Amino acid sequence: MRHLLALPSFRPSLGRLFVLALLSATTLTAVTPSVGSELRNTAIVRIVKETRPSVVSIHGQKTVLGHRDKYGQTESTRRVNGMGTGVVIDPRGYIITNHHVVDEVRRIQVTLASGKPHVARLISHDPITDLAIIKIDIKKKLPVITIGTSRDLDVGEPAIAIGNAYGYEHTITEGIISSLHRTVHVSDTQRYEDQIQTSAAINPGNSGGPLMNIDGEMIGINVAVRAGAQSIAFAIPVDKVMEVAAKLMSIEHIDRRWHGVVLKKPGLTNARVVVDRVATDSPAARGELEPGDEITTVGQLSVQRALDLERALLERKTGEEVEITVRRGRDPVKLSLILASVPQPSDPINDIAWEVMGLKLRTISPIQFRKYNTHYDGGLEVSAIRPGSPAARHGIRRGDVLLGMLVGVNRWETTSMEDVSYILTVADLPEDESVKFWILRGQEVRQGNMRLAIRSSRDAAE
Repeated sequence: MRHLLALPSFRPSLGRLFVLALLSATTLTAVTPSVGSELRNTAIVRIVKETRPSVVSIHGQKTVLGHRDKYGQTESTRRVNGMGTGVVIDPRGYIITNHHVVDEVRRIQVTLASGKPHVARLISHDPITDLAIIKIDIKKKLPVITIGTSRDLDVGEPAIAIGNAYGYEHTITEGIISSLHRTVHVSDTQRYEDQIQTSAAINPGNSGGPLMNIDGEMIGINVAVRAGAQSIAFAIPVDKVMEVAAKLMSIEHIDRRWHGVVLKKPGLTNARVVVDRVATDSPAARGELEPGDEITTVGQLSVQRALDLERALLERKTGEEVEITVRRGRDPVKLSLILASVPQPSDPINDIAWEVMGLKLRTISPIQFRKYNTHYDGGLEVSAIRPGSPAARHGIRRGDVLLGMLVGVNRWETTSMEDVSYILTVADLPEDESVKFWILRGQEVRQGNMRLAIRSSRDAAE
């Protein structure tokens, strides 16, 4: 009689059937494309993928004054970590951000979307609009963000913010445009006008980052939040950003080159780049540009806004010939522009200031000076600094406003070049040839003592 090996009977229970069903489903999911995958690829997902490479994170340390204690004494200065965001607007490494993000930062650390760090340098800034241009030196071309317009924004349309929120790089938040043309009082000395209000969450570190529309175009630069409130944040409209960026990246400002073209302001319904006037005996005049010409291309770059004209001519040499295409009436016309150095008119007062203090100054009109929101009557803007000069050693920067100087017991305001001429050539300077000075940087008045190289200048003046 044969003995059979008794095998356990296989009668699956309901629980086992459920487990098997789950395993089967899991296996099928791993090899079968998900039905809902295309639904997940929303407009916002596509915007983030396309925009992320042109957004950078910014870190740095700055020195700040300590708080006053109960006895009125100011604590010693301290170093604090700062962070912000920037947007690539030119493939050669030019980045726009908020001025307050990089102000007083000696080493500006920029991290690309790839995670690679670079050290940037401050190119130019405008404290009034709180915008600045920085640049990193990089061999490969960087992706440039797609720039839209803020002329046609509607309240209620979607808005997406990208930024380095609280140090969490490339944080994405979504909301809507809550309102337009807001005036925002950040402090007693800082005010932003004509701002976009958005419900997209913007936090410390988002400053300088882009606000995007649902088409993936930048419509603003994030700048401020309402303290103590949720879903109330603000951005500078992109049309204003581009207007300021064109001035900050002008070849006259950066390269000391000259083209002589003055453009019309864009209209409410279009952004054509149209010549308003041409400076006499300028490269543009010699190149036969005329008022009313619409500039369409400069070199190989298509021109959509004033910034493109400056970008196309930036980093070119004096005497270099650049082809320009304009639309004159209905016809395209090809012209040539030969760049020239900025003409240097004779300015004896500035020559003395350059030798004595190491800076060049330019007059600010009363209307322009009102924007600084200060009780001072006027000042002179610093347009250039001589390396190694007294002004450079005391940290004076291009864009600062010289408000006044103390000579002996007399304090002189510097509202005109004649004031500076009197101080440096006529007023009795102390024996140690040092003067106290006041400058305005942004909305903050600063002071210092400067030892002047005065004797040779007085001899030259005499």
